[in-house]
Amino acid sequence: MVKTGCIAVGVIANNRKARRNYYIEDKVEAGLELQGTEVKSLRLGQATIAEAYASPERGQLYLLNSYIAPYEAASHFSHDTRRKRKLLLHKREIARLLMAVNRKGMTVIPLSLYFNNRGIAKVELGVARGKTKIDRRETEKERDWQRQKARVLRDKG
Repeated sequence: MVKTGCIAVGVIANNRKARRNYYIEDKVEAGLELQGTEVKSLRLGQATIAEAYASPERGQLYLLNSYIAPYEAASHFSHDTRRKRKLLLHKREIARLLMAVNRKGMTVIPLSLYFNNRGIAKVELGVARGKTKIDRRETEKERDWQRQKARVLRDKG
């Protein structure tokens, strides 16, 4: 995390399983509707989005199953750690994502959670299609082959 002035800029949480389990077909940046103690916990880097997903509800998108740790300095005014959080998007973007979700096998998953250069918490969403077990094996074989090829080229040259 990089500090510019008093604002922390950088990645808070990554969803590393996303690229392993899904084909990412499109990416969108969205804001999050957060409570005060959630922002303070995010500034401390205490969040997980590994099992999170976005779900449509009444024409809006909500981030479900994301975990933001409770802020320790807040007494009894702390937030619910796994509450659903509204995603802030333009109507056209919401419509485009909802159309993609309605297609067969598509889902919206968070790829990363970060603070932009203005200090605002953002989430990068990916419109994804799930990989089968065979697809995951093929991806792993290709990655291993590229790694072996790089080793051979590095050792010879």
